[in-house]
Amino acid sequence: MPATTPGMTRRDYRTIDGQPASDLLLEGVALDDTACLSEDAANDLDATFALGRAALCAHAVGAMEASCDQTLAFLKERRQFGVPLSSFQVLQHRMVDMHLHLEQARSMAILAATSLDLPVAQRDYRIAAAKAYCGEAARFVAEQAIQLHGAMGMTDECQVSHYAKHLVMFDHYLGDSDHHLEYVSEQLSAA
Repeated sequence: MPATTPGMTRRDYRTIDGQPASDLLLEGVALDDTACLSEDAANDLDATFALGRAALCAHAVGAMEASCDQTLAFLKERRQFGVPLSSFQVLQHRMVDMHLHLEQARSMAILAATSLDLPVAQRDYRIAAAKAYCGEAARFVAEQAIQLHGAMGMTDECQVSHYAKHLVMFDHYLGDSDHHLEYVSEQLSAA
């Protein structure tokens, strides 16, 4: 539908991670038959959303990996009491937890990507499970990265702050973790 369609109002803004977004308000919009993409657009739209969710999971894994790498580099560089922060066992454990979440999210993103050609019910179940897990892992990695960087982890000069904002927003695109967990629970109850 063209942006100039009568009855459509668009409000543009930026998300917390600086990405462009818009709210579309449709009031009395009428389109002719040539605007129809297919006779049954619902299936095509569902497949597109499934692909989008799988792609978002892969994208989040990349951002989580970068956050883990930058956090580890910071801990190796930053010194306290004459030794690198990375030598403190409690911080090593937190880094291990971050990497565990990252690797489990990577596995779930692979599951999502390899599920795209499955029958619809299986595809949607697996991708919902992946999106739910990746959303929780993304939030965990973002929070840990910021905490391990200390106050500077929140500054614009620190690259990890940008990844953290992006990871928090990831969970809200195409359904958040709660939405997908509810879908997975409903499917398990119905089985």
